[in-house]
Amino acid sequence: MKILCSAVLGLEAIVVFLAIPVVATNGSVDSTALVVSLGLLLTVMLFLAVGALRRSWGLSLGWLLQVPVLAIGFLAPAMFIVGGIFTVLWYVAIHQGSRIDALKAERAATRPPLG
Repeated sequence: MKILCSAVLGLEAIVVFLAIPVVATNGSVDSTALVVSLGLLLTVMLFLAVGALRRSWGLSLGWLLQVPVLAIGFLAPAMFIVGGIFTVLWYVAIHQGSRIDALKAERAATRPPLG
């Protein structure tokens, strides 16, 4: 599960980083410095969340970070779609990743010992 979740958060961080110039220049916000600062902060938080997946609260942080990604849609409406796609991917990564982990554990338990 952690591999799928890491991939989603990593790609999401890259997309948010690439969205910073779009949001900063579309005229919806007066302060370009504020947009760049908040965009970079969110990008860093998403990358840090990848590392936090090793902790018990890592998945919760991932869910929490979906909110500001979706909220970027108020500044650049296309980000509602992008944020929605990443939220769905996050959900799928958690649930399918858990399923895959359970299948791996079951297979490892039924495999005869080597040697």
